[in-house]
Amino acid sequence: MKIRNWTFLLCCLLTMLSGYAQFVNEKISLNQQEFKNLQIGYSKTTSIVFPYAIKSIDKGSQDVLMQKAKGVENILLVKAAKENFIQTNLTVVTADNRLYVFVLNYDEACPDLNIKADNTAAVSGNILFSMENDNQKKIEQFASLALLKKKKISGLKKSKFHISLEVNGIFIHEDVFYLRVVLRNKSKINYDIDQFRFFIRDQRKSKRTASQEIEIQPIFTTSSSDVIPYESEVIKVYALEKFTIAENKYLTIQLMETSGGRHLEVNINNNLTDKVIPIK
Repeated sequence: MKIRNWTFLLCCLLTMLSGYAQFVNEKISLNQQEFKNLQIGYSKTTSIVFPYAIKSIDKGSQDVLMQKAKGVENILLVKAAKENFIQTNLTVVTADNRLYVFVLNYDEACPDLNIKADNTAAVSGNILFSMENDNQKKIEQFASLALLKKKKISGLKKSKFHISLEVNGIFIHEDVFYLRVVLRNKSKINYDIDQFRFFIRDQRKSKRTASQEIEIQPIFTTSSSDVIPYESEVIKVYALEKFTIAENKYLTIQLMETSGGRHLEVNINNNLTDKVIPIK
């Protein structure tokens, strides 16, 4: 009888150990999925490309150097500040409401040089941005909706030199305007865009006073192309923070050509609110 009891207890113990081992393996596997290991070096730079703009960066140690690549918002450059540093971590928050977590290891001989951040390093969560750093993914989605909307407005068009600038849709969602702009080039020469500006200015300029201009910077545009090919049409949506226009002022949309003189302007007065279409 005693032998049977000991056999039973041994089987229970082996079952418990097997279950614990499975739990440990699953935990390790989960950690490996949540945190991506990166090898970085002292004499080489590692580039991490994110799908959306970088909003926040934090490193776990002063032994690591990092900065955003010049001229872009979604590429992070990382390298070691000292050789053989102790393993540390890196966290990055991007505009699409994702938190990326990396474990950084020193490897001078074979560092990771070009990395594309993906879901293996991302943790989805309830990340709340300030008004200045609103969720860019949401803005992009509504800009795409504004681009596809069939509703149009008329009367906001200027044509010259076989070039035309037209605003055929003004949409709004929450505190963001979405202006749909149609650029047409009926000439035989490509139109290279030097500037495309939005600013509010006085309707009349007094000889004794300077005309005041307040520029409005777009927070997103559906296309970064700066060329209107000959005999073609380009449609873009520009997202702007909500604003109103005083009675004696108007919104100017200005298109200027690089090394050329084919410049156009469209003015929108304070009846802007009458033309706005809500995006639902």
